Amino acid sequence: MPALIFYQNPVPLNKEAHRNLRMTNQAGQYAFAKPTNSVILAGGEFIEAAKEYPIVFVRNGGGIIPAAMLGLRDAENLFLQADGTWDARYIPAFVRRYPFVLAGGDDTQEMTVCIDESYPGFASSGEDGQPLFDAQGEPSEWLQQAIRFLQEYQAQLRRTEVFINRLNELDLFVELTARADLVSGAQYAMQGLLVVDEKKLLELSKPQALELFRCGELGWVYAHLFSLSNMGRLVDLLARRT
Repeated sequence: MPALIFYQNPVPLNKEAHRNLRMTNQAGQYAFAKPTNSVILAGGEFIEAAKEYPIVFVRNGGGIIPAAMLGLRDAENLFLQADGTWDARYIPAFVRRYPFVLAGGDDTQEMTVCIDESYPGFASSGEDGQPLFDAQGEPSEWLQQAIRFLQEYQAQLRRTEVFINRLNELDLFVELTARADLVSGAQYAMQGLLVVDEKKLLELSKPQALELFRCGELGWVYAHLFSLSNMGRLVDLLARRT
């Protein structure tokens, strides 16, 4: 699951080249997220995301990442409406950060802020929307808020890596195949998904369980397990669409 799946032309934000750029209000602002059936989640999002989406884990390169499932077929987001609006109360931060993203570097403060220049919500003239830079060429208050959001999200992703590594070391993952059998007779399946094995979770030693509890990760685990009931919602959404 590439980290830049929505970005067509990501470039470093430059106060000279982008000095007059403004972020306009776009109707159907999430249309860019149409061709995907999952997005990366940070652990801190699990509680809210679990109310809307199935949260699973997937192998990505040599590691494992958590993801919110948005659909059961390739390149299909069942939460995106025809007018580009998002039909859920919680929208993952991975989606909300677009068209901005941090790139490169090991330290959050040293990473480069990039934008997708192809985003149709950018305008270089007119008075509508939020300017990225002020009259002096410095980041506007709006842009500073966007950058803080990116930095906080990046920190959450690094915290999530620690969480994933802990679950992996405890050997808590087990493979799952998500299946959907529609009344029409159509069948769909997503293989290679990982979930936490609750039986193994309950067999953890007291010190292991206490460590998960004290670092706040046990709540994330149970939010994940709770979220799996949303598989039925995906099937219902798919049935309506087909």
